[in-house]
Amino acid sequence: MSAVNSFGAKDTLHVGEKSYEIFRLDTVPGHDKLPFSLKVLLENLLRTEDGANVTKEQIEALGSWVPTAEPDTEIQFTPARVVMQDFTGVPCIVDLATMREAVAALGGDPNKINPLSPAEMVIDHSVIADLFGTENALERNVEIEYERNGERYQFLRWGQTAFDDFKVVPPGTGIVHQVNIEHLAKVIYDRPSTSSATGETVMRAFPDTCVGTDSHTTMVNGLGVLGWGVGGIEAEAAMLGQPVSMLIPKVVGFKLSGAIPTGVTATDVVLTITDMLRKHGVVGKFVEFYGPGVASVPLANRATIGNMSPEFGSTAAMFPIDDVTIDYLRLTGRSDEQLALVEAYAKEQKLWHDTEHEPVFSEYLELDLGTVVPSIAGPKRPQDRIELSHSKEQFEADLVDYAEVTHDLVDLESSESFPASDPPSNTPEDEHNHYSDHRRSHAPKTASKPTPVKTPDGSGYTLDHGAVTIAAITSCTNTSNPSVMLAAGLLARNAAQKGLKVKPWVKTTLAPGSKVVTEYYEKAGLNDDLEALGFYTVGYGCTTCIGNSGPLIEEVSAAVQQNDLAVTAVLSGNRNFEGRINPDVKMNYLASPPLVIAYALAGSMNFDFEVDALGQDADGNDVFLKDIWPDAAEVQDTIDSSINKDMFTHQYASVFEGDVRWRGLETPTGATFEWDAESTYVRKPPYFDGMTLETTPVTDIVGARVLAKLGDSVTTDHISPAGSIKADSPAGRYLTEHGVDRTDFNSYGSRRGNHEVMIRGTFANIRLRNQLLDGVEGGYTRDFTKTDATPSFIFDASQNYQAAGTPLVVFGGKEYGSGSSRDWAAKGTSLLGVKAVITESFERIHRSNLIGMGVVPLQFRAGESADSLGLDGTEIVSITGLEQLNEGVTPRTVHVVAAPSEHSPAGKQAVEFDAVVRIDTPGEADYYRNGGILQYVLRSLV
Repeated sequence: MSAVNSFGAKDTLHVGEKSYEIFRLDTVPGHDKLPFSLKVLLENLLRTEDGANVTKEQIEALGSWVPTAEPDTEIQFTPARVVMQDFTGVPCIVDLATMREAVAALGGDPNKINPLSPAEMVIDHSVIADLFGTENALERNVEIEYERNGERYQFLRWGQTAFDDFKVVPPGTGIVHQVNIEHLAKVIYDRPSTSSATGETVMRAFPDTCVGTDSHTTMVNGLGVLGWGVGGIEAEAAMLGQPVSMLIPKVVGFKLSGAIPTGVTATDVVLTITDMLRKHGVVGKFVEFYGPGVASVPLANRATIGNMSPEFGSTAAMFPIDDVTIDYLRLTGRSDEQLALVEAYAKEQKLWHDTEHEPVFSEYLELDLGTVVPSIAGPKRPQDRIELSHSKEQFEADLVDYAEVTHDLVDLESSESFPASDPPSNTPEDEHNHYSDHRRSHAPKTASKPTPVKTPDGSGYTLDHGAVTIAAITSCTNTSNPSVMLAAGLLARNAAQKGLKVKPWVKTTLAPGSKVVTEYYEKAGLNDDLEALGFYTVGYGCTTCIGNSGPLIEEVSAAVQQNDLAVTAVLSGNRNFEGRINPDVKMNYLASPPLVIAYALAGSMNFDFEVDALGQDADGNDVFLKDIWPDAAEVQDTIDSSINKDMFTHQYASVFEGDVRWRGLETPTGATFEWDAESTYVRKPPYFDGMTLETTPVTDIVGARVLAKLGDSVTTDHISPAGSIKADSPAGRYLTEHGVDRTDFNSYGSRRGNHEVMIRGTFANIRLRNQLLDGVEGGYTRDFTKTDATPSFIFDASQNYQAAGTPLVVFGGKEYGSGSSRDWAAKGTSLLGVKAVITESFERIHRSNLIGMGVVPLQFRAGESADSLGLDGTEIVSITGLEQLNEGVTPRTVHVVAAPSEHSPAGKQAVEFDAVVRIDTPGEADYYRNGGILQYVLRSLV
């Protein structure tokens, strides 16, 4: 902490009978004009100024921030704590355990490898919705979770005991971001500190900040806590006391006015904001909400908005501290002492929201909340918003990309198309849809493939394209929000009272973000109504949104696979990328929890809620969505009568202890971990094999082949899938060879502690489109070490290239690496032998992670792309100019020569171009020179 106090900022704040050391912002000229988020960064620099990493000049640069200037000033941000979930957190702890051994091998003390910043992990990504729709679904899913993940959980229990300042929230508690806002976050942190002047221990107060190994760490921004997602690699470094290197960002001011209209949910608001900010362009920027409308936005809605920051593309999406913040902290069981500290500190440091004082922003946007309309998003990106009133026609337009379309006007009874304006043919066989002769003969056509399905009880129904096969209330985005969760419960009550039923092909799941949700459902008497429609609780974790939807109904899955049906999933999540939700489901839609239930009742995306009935009541009257949609006043009354402080106090009283299963795990002991050579979950990674204290000089890349040529919007899901492992994939083959039954494969996400599985899973998404091959989807490439052109698995090709000593490169398009902050997307890329990734643009976290794993991110110059330059992937690629890094110079561009090979088309000419080096800060250059961030930290410690 601060050994220098250039601005005389150190002072004392008295709150009640306690005193806290603080660093005053008003000692820095220009502080008063800064947005809230930059004030938090300013305090961070004042408190950590050491004259080396953090300097007086950095602090002055932040104080004199020019809003419209392009970011060019590097600062070192030191987060107060690190938050992890188990998929991305397990590799962190694996790496720390490996670093302990590496330190010992280099002659150092292994106990030096210890979190220096508090680290908290919430195990929330491992539960899979295998069972659903029954009373014992939750219990059985948890039992299966422990059976599948016992090795990982034993390892994490060891980590909890072996490492100081590392806490684990056991399985079955909640989703990391919801647990963060409901319990872990302090808003204003207080922590003992040793005074540099007197040597005495004092209590120091400062803004709570965090980085997390999940990109949706930004949910905590709604609470006034600055934090964002980083790769697991950066998180490990932060845990070890390394600051996060960053450029002072632009800040987009987003003014809110008006109030949310009746019938519109927080989900609709966040999808609208996502749409607006994506179109505006906020990648690498902070977004900050201000204006008269902020005070009327409940904390849960703020958190919902903050959660979607990765979908906007921004680094953070901040709300300031105000009375709404204090009320939420009080509701969720924070102590009176903590509430007093938050309010006193925020007001003293001018971090309290002041509607009379408008900060200066780099760019401005505004939304009148009164203009928001009900919306969904899909079928493959969260920013693709669709107004609900247009959802049917948009589905029909999008379906042409997923199913064969018949344009001829033919008779409905024998055709493969249904009229676009009619209800879907996804209907139980004993029901009948009546089509008018006019619609039958004149309506436009869309793809249709009516498929009879027989159920185990002998009955049946007809499935078609667009059938909703998964309806999941899931994901922290919405399950943290009582307004939409209780609206869903009330809609379920109204539907059940009308006698409506969910269609039999729909897998219905409810995965609350914390046990508090279950408790307020019980108090409101809504559990029975939800269960009447099949929405039984399946677990407390991410489930569907992370790809843990579990299998579809068996006969539905068979029908989909045998007939290539383009079926759909509707989920209340934040991610709907291709191949993410379920391998059988091609089209995925984000929707509010009540709309998830509505679509389960409808049974199809080919449905217009304004004109199509959901069913009939006992008297045979049509029931429409408007007939069961809960009144806003009723939702608020239910919130007021069903949620109280005692629920949060009760559920979080023993949050780190876990249930009898967790406490009963056999846990290894000792400073270093005893690796099990037979484990297929946790293995010692090879990052430090052969490492020396001296760095190896950076070399140019010569004679590289192209492993993959990829298009736009390639996500970290495409690069490193988290979902199911196919039996015939390299990862599946590996597990089979190691005696793992197909039923026990689990998911890629659950096996992130095993680099052997994860290398084989890199670029293995079933929807990946590698342009080296024509018409092929999945983890395949053209292997130029072979004489024939048959597709090879990317992993197998990589092994052949590495055996031949051939470096590899990847070509990509725009927004490369968007999505979750997956360290394995970078680790796997590196371990496959890829030395450079050349794209049109990068997502922030993935670009940083590539550098952290020793892969150089390069960018085509503006207006250029692989296609515009005529690159087809058959070339031999050489990159010169990187060796300047050995002299302490980071080149802004390098020269790339892509020469034709024997596999190139006849007459192809060499292509030469300059590429922009996206090593953006001196700190990143140090990481790259060391071969990666972990090697840099290790050398620093030894």
